[in-house]
Amino acid sequence: MIKFFNKEEEERIIQAIQSAELNTSGEIRVHIEADAEGDILDLAAKTFHRLGMHETKARNGVMIFLAPERKEFAIIGDQGINEVVSENFWDTERDLMQAQFRTGQFCEGICLAIQQVGAKLKHFFPYQSDDENELPDDISYN
Repeated sequence: MIKFFNKEEEERIIQAIQSAELNTSGEIRVHIEADAEGDILDLAAKTFHRLGMHETKARNGVMIFLAPERKEFAIIGDQGINEVVSENFWDTERDLMQAQFRTGQFCEGICLAIQQVGAKLKHFFPYQSDDENELPDDISYN
């Protein structure tokens, strides 16, 4: 297991997820992968399914997948999101994260991207009064 963030950074990321999910019924997760091999998008998709992110009611989960040892990451959304957004929907978040990562601000880059993801998903998947938190907010590691 790789430990990429310290406890304070993990708490900041979890708080960012919880705050973003107050705007949307979408579910956001962050995953850190050690010893990642193969295409980053394929790995992210496999992990997405392994973590059960495709089982949300509205199919509106989003994963930020990081492979720190390879200096690569991916942002992927589930079927419900992909059916209503443009192909380049995550480009802004990707660019934001890349800019922050270049200066070593990994936690900040992820937190800012999470905020933007929540704001963007609000348009398509607004928060409902009966909304359930369908997925854990903690960071998953492998």
